[in-house]
Amino acid sequence: MLAPLIEACRPHHKTQHHDLRRTIEAIIWRCQNGAKWRSLPSEFGPWWIAAQTFIGWGRLGVWERLLTMVQERGVQLGMTFLDGSNIRAHQKAAGAAQKWGSRTRCTAGEALGRSRGGYGTKAWVIADGSGRAVAFSLAPGQAHELPQAVGLLDRLLRMPRWVVADRGYTSHAFRQHIWNMGSGPVIPPQRHEAPVACPAWIYHNRNRVERLWARLKEWRAVATRYEKKASSFMGVLCLTATFDWLKD
Repeated sequence: MLAPLIEACRPHHKTQHHDLRRTIEAIIWRCQNGAKWRSLPSEFGPWWIAAQTFIGWGRLGVWERLLTMVQERGVQLGMTFLDGSNIRAHQKAAGAAQKWGSRTRCTAGEALGRSRGGYGTKAWVIADGSGRAVAFSLAPGQAHELPQAVGLLDRLLRMPRWVVADRGYTSHAFRQHIWNMGSGPVIPPQRHEAPVACPAWIYHNRNRVERLWARLKEWRAVATRYEKKASSFMGVLCLTATFDWLKD
């Protein structure tokens, strides 16, 4: 199931990629186990081939296109779920090459920052009604959930019936934006706010996106960020989400 998708979205060069299947298996093994690229078992061939392929394809957006292609199986948009998760970064994730500006600017540009949970990344996902990832967004660890929500909703091909999110997304402006889209917001108010409509029978389904994060974090490279570049970590998320789609 994966082979035709890879062939359709990967870049094609004059020099043919040798043993592409072995390289993809090496990338999958590394994402599952969170090991160093140099620690790849010898049966996967030279470690640097898998590393360069994964990083290069991440820079070109190949893994994001792979996730988009697997969604042709059918995105269920009766309900849509928004949720974010803090992901701790390994100490080696810092130190990406600085092309300009200070180190603080560089780490923020690579979606790394410090929050109360420590040094890491904040990752957001928008999931369909079946609890499968549609798109991701990244920001430094101290970022708030709400600023990323509108951009994720804009990445849907059509408007859902309901948009379900937790209290971190409560905002009159955001609820109005959802109504203007033609969807219904299902977001509970903060305890100090006036009550708003939030159908319990719909909000009860929000556990689907929480279970999605639990499945994705079974991959060690998702549970802990090892990548220096945001494009590479986005590649990890998209690859794991692709397998979550394929197993259904």
